[in-house]
Amino acid sequence: MSENELQIVTAEILDEGMEITLIQLCQSCAVGAETIEAMVEQGILEPVGRRGRHWCFPLNSMRRARIVLRLQRDLGVNMAGAALALELLEHIDALNARLRALGG
Repeated sequence: MSENELQIVTAEILDEGMEITLIQLCQSCAVGAETIEAMVEQGILEPVGRRGRHWCFPLNSMRRARIVLRLQRDLGVNMAGAALALELLEHIDALNARLRALGG
């Protein structure tokens, strides 16, 4: 199993109520703090507080950030377009979950 696959599996196992720091988010996504700050400005990520001088983020921020980075890398989508695409993808996921819950 590659290191990237191991990180994804590890992230899925961790408690969704957990928080990660800005530094941890940057490291897990292999980006600089400026990229994460841009995602916060676009409303893609929302810090939940501060631990010391650093932002903290809900664990699902890792997934959201990676989706946005993939959209930018693979499709050349700008940050605003990636934010819209992420919102639509999450809306589709929510609708699919409701369909499954209704037995459809």
